[in-house]
Amino acid sequence: MASPTLTTGTPDARKGGVRRVRRQLPGSPWLFAAPGLLITGAFILYPFVSTLVNSLTDRRTLVPGEFVGLANFRELLHDDMFWIGLRNSCLYVLGVVPALVLLPLLLALLVQKNIPGITFFRSAFYTPVVASIVVVGLIWVWLLDERGLVNSLLETLGASPVGFLSDQWLILLSAMGVTVWKGLGYYMIIYLAALANVPRELHEAAAVDGAGAVRRFLTVTVPAVRSTMVLVAALSSVAAFKVFSEVYLMAGPNGGPAGEDTTLVMLVQRTGTGLTGRVGYASAISVVVFVVTVVLMLLVLRADRKEES
Repeated sequence: MASPTLTTGTPDARKGGVRRVRRQLPGSPWLFAAPGLLITGAFILYPFVSTLVNSLTDRRTLVPGEFVGLANFRELLHDDMFWIGLRNSCLYVLGVVPALVLLPLLLALLVQKNIPGITFFRSAFYTPVVASIVVVGLIWVWLLDERGLVNSLLETLGASPVGFLSDQWLILLSAMGVTVWKGLGYYMIIYLAALANVPRELHEAAAVDGAGAVRRFLTVTVPAVRSTMVLVAALSSVAAFKVFSEVYLMAGPNGGPAGEDTTLVMLVQRTGTGLTGRVGYASAISVVVFVVTVVLMLLVLRADRKEES
């Protein structure tokens, strides 16, 4: 520790007997940063490095394992379930991201005006965000079950029941619908903050030029919130590729008929858990998930920069 430094003030201050004492500690900035660094290291850096190391071993739940190099990644190339999981995760991104980029923007445009009762609708649209995904999933399973409310209404109308939770593709589409429904309110709030910064003069000038509502939306609103749309696309694409709960609740732990609705994160959970779980192999799948999510974000950012140029 450095010795304290005594610093005297102005001549007038010295006459009055006032002295300022300044004590300097060499490591004081690190003391303030230490709690955040410890939390980051314990819950982010250490699990990340541990996953990388485990992906290069044949470790199991109760067996430390030995170094096997890239054997786990070579095995992935010949694993049919891995390719099924990769296919479903990519399809999930393609089905969910466009909806979560456009629909919350339209919803934000509807609720941004200050009219009586609009606060109620904003709260109603945001309610699914704060609801537990397990509760939301169980509600939709009850609605879409073979004897659920939706099929009961279809039978009442004379239509045949639809296998929302038994058909391979309908299960995936139903899970996508739950994801979109739950995420609408969250991204709506983000768009509301962006729309509040759009100058009203731009809309007024476009209206004076004879632009209708659709044209003002395309020429004024969309360019003004384009950076926010990129942010929403990046966030929703990463979340969609790592989907687990919705598909798990809709398709069950086995991933639907013959496991055809399994996603990569579900495959990680199924492979790496239990007393005989292949932790090393599951870690290799996790590394692939991490790499693909980084690539998705880079593609979104590159497309944004390309559009700007």
